[in-house]
Amino acid sequence: MSAWLLPDSIADVLPPEAAHIEALRRSLLDTAGRYGYELLMPPLVEHLESLLTGAGEALELQTFRLVDQLSGRMVGVRADTTPQVARVDAHVLARAGLARLCYCGPVLHAAPERPHATREPLQFGAELYGHAGREADREVLQLALECLQSAAVEDVQLDLGDVRVVRALMAGVLAPREVLLDVHRALAAKDASALRRITRDFPAASRAGLLALPNLYGDAKVLDEAAAALPDTQPVRGALEHLRWLAQHCGAARVSFDLADTRGWGYYSGMRFAIYAPGADDALLRGGRYDGVGAVFSARARAAVGFSLDIKHLARCAAPPAPSAAIRAPWGEEPALLAAIAALRAQGEVVICIPPDAAGEVDAFRFERELQQGEDGAWRVQPLDAA
Repeated sequence: MSAWLLPDSIADVLPPEAAHIEALRRSLLDTAGRYGYELLMPPLVEHLESLLTGAGEALELQTFRLVDQLSGRMVGVRADTTPQVARVDAHVLARAGLARLCYCGPVLHAAPERPHATREPLQFGAELYGHAGREADREVLQLALECLQSAAVEDVQLDLGDVRVVRALMAGVLAPREVLLDVHRALAAKDASALRRITRDFPAASRAGLLALPNLYGDAKVLDEAAAALPDTQPVRGALEHLRWLAQHCGAARVSFDLADTRGWGYYSGMRFAIYAPGADDALLRGGRYDGVGAVFSARARAAVGFSLDIKHLARCAAPPAPSAAIRAPWGEEPALLAAIAALRAQGEVVICIPPDAAGEVDAFRFERELQQGEDGAWRVQPLDAA
């Protein structure tokens, strides 16, 4: 095997894709910053017991384990930054009021999450701690949409759901955990026949509600259909009203609902959302409410809502930027030339020196101007089409 081959689902990010990803990173952080979200930089590696405290089985399976040569203790490479942010909010910052936090950094997965996905996503996320009201849900949802807008992603589809609907229907069900897992798998696959088989011994009201869920997806009419088909209980009514209210605050985004989508049901505590775009093989962004996520780190269970995305995935769907404008200049040692180049760069201009025997120009840049020496010996920037 060649020494230069990389592990499966691990790849170099080459120019100009790297520049595109970096531009997206800056845009996302700037957008979150305008909402007041403070940048947090958790470590890439933590002691395993800290990194996986409160984590679900799926995250444990995605986490690389290593031995720290200094202490001999097991450490893990983070597969998701959200648990680290929860630890920081609960144990390190310990603020009494709101905490708006954002982050951006690599995570490492033991296996790709889907075909053709990288095992080294560049994860960006924003999380709001300390407010259980619907205003926090709305702010995070609006920030998520604006982040994609800042990346020039158009024609997005926002998909909304709420895990409280399924939890309300399952409230009176006494069944082994494996049976409950089978219910969620059948709901996610919208497998009505499997759902009928699994729920045959459930209470009648719970079973009828669960069997209705696979057909409750689509536009806003779904909420009216759900109100008629599901038990008229306060948790169900509250979840449906909350989804209706959120949909009214999503601007021009196309909104759909899927009441059977229970992905992350063991993690989310309320509304959840995913945003799709043309050309993406999966959701570009996922988020929702996950109250109590920091309870394992301290005595207080903080309300929390947020979202995350993989910037590498986003870059494949976002329109690539046009080549950057640059000034072409000759290579040379003349002090006046060097001084002119330095002055232009100090002003923020991109100046690229081209050797006289260069075979071609740099593809990543657009040359419309050139540093030329006039008859008086002074160096001036001129349009390339000037004589």
